[in-house]
Amino acid sequence: MEFLIEYGLFLAKVVTIVVALVVLATVLISARQAGPQGEPGRLEVKHLNEAYDQVTKSLNQAMMSPEGQKAAQKAAKKTEKQRLKAEKIALKRSSNEADPDALPVSRVFVLNFDGDIEASAVSSLRQEVTAVLAVASAEDEVLLRLESAGGVVHGYGLAASQLRRITKQGIKLTVSVDKVAASGGYMMACIADQIIAAPFAVLGSIGVVAQVPNFNRLLKSQQVDVELHTAGAHKRTLTMFGENTDEGRLKFKAELEEVHQLFKVFVSDNRPQVEIEVVATGEAWYGQRALEQQLIDEIQTSDEYLIDKMPTAAVYEIVYEIQQSKVEKLVKRFAQLTSLIPTQSRVLARHNLD
Repeated sequence: MEFLIEYGLFLAKVVTIVVALVVLATVLISARQAGPQGEPGRLEVKHLNEAYDQVTKSLNQAMMSPEGQKAAQKAAKKTEKQRLKAEKIALKRSSNEADPDALPVSRVFVLNFDGDIEASAVSSLRQEVTAVLAVASAEDEVLLRLESAGGVVHGYGLAASQLRRITKQGIKLTVSVDKVAASGGYMMACIADQIIAAPFAVLGSIGVVAQVPNFNRLLKSQQVDVELHTAGAHKRTLTMFGENTDEGRLKFKAELEEVHQLFKVFVSDNRPQVEIEVVATGEAWYGQRALEQQLIDEIQTSDEYLIDKMPTAAVYEIVYEIQQSKVEKLVKRFAQLTSLIPTQSRVLARHNLD
């Protein structure tokens, strides 16, 4: 019991310090924002064909004779000329200036989403999608390299909506999962026209989970009273410091079930081939098992997919990098730390996609 008391006091001190630092950092940011504003972010475009060609060229040259190197250089110049011509046609096509008799030239736009519990990468994703849609046409394709174990429903719901913008424009969307796309990550993935995954990638986890620590008995033993006043029968269901009731637990469980049902419907609408009652148990499957459950369409890594595309398509990686000051990075870090301390609103937002 003494350990629990000391732990509770320690936790209270940590929370107080964290909150104080967050408030201080917020004040500093507000003061900074009152001054001149810099560029909010920067869009970077990388030609992956060129990067791949450079790697293979360096390796080939190291192994070739002088005569072979000359022949390879001559062939490379010819290939480069053809590529530049193809890209010129693609550029004209995007500007509605293409020759109707010219052969279609496809482009693949590569986006990356490394998801955390708050789906904070959606801030960059929305900018990247906007940039791609400004130039892409029906002959093009978007490949999203997705890595996420899930998180809050509103964050991943917005991320899925950003991907929906791509498919609404009639542009093919492929999602590649090399490691994990579970829960909220799979919510995003199922938007795609095609899902590919590495053999041991983890997919699925179509379920709901939530947990809330409660210190009420500890506080009572120290003769500490907690008063909670609400307007509305279910403004609070479970709390950290108050005394939870069976009615509150039942309401909380009902909310979990409701979110789970919405999740199931969402997956069914986007991948009707899936037997939703079989896969929506909260379980996750490795690549081959996910293929058997029709959670994915093909076993393949993103590297294999892109290398296969390069001979016939111009491949561009699009990255929108949000500029952050040191203070902003500090605030973000503290926000992540405080997100580990559940509150009612945070729990309700998070419980379905962790």
